[in-house]
Amino acid sequence: MASHKAGRMSEDIKRIISGKIRDLKDPRINKNGMLTIVRCDVAGDGSYCKVYVSSFEGYEAAKEAVKGFESASGFLKREISNVLGLRRSPELRFIADDSIEHSAQINEKLKSIITDEKEDSDEA
Repeated sequence: MASHKAGRMSEDIKRIISGKIRDLKDPRINKNGMLTIVRCDVAGDGSYCKVYVSSFEGYEAAKEAVKGFESASGFLKREISNVLGLRRSPELRFIADDSIEHSAQINEKLKSIITDEKEDSDEA
């Protein structure tokens, strides 16, 4: 179980990175493609942070965005350190995640079930 401080730091890092996405100039980070930071997990001692990146365009787009984030990790670490006032910023590890794509698929399945139920009730 992560400490309360690690939980707060995770949310702060997520907010900072999400806000800096539009400032990054790497073409692999597609700003128009519904790119999002799903969650951040900071280690208990604050030395590492896993950042989960997801894209609405799919898992492959998320993997490309991870490469862009890895090249911009120095800039992001400096921004995190400046905003949070940390002496040592955590080492950022970016991980591709397919949760947005998965939730979109679930949403489509639910919509099809609802329309099927409406059609069945209209026939009755």
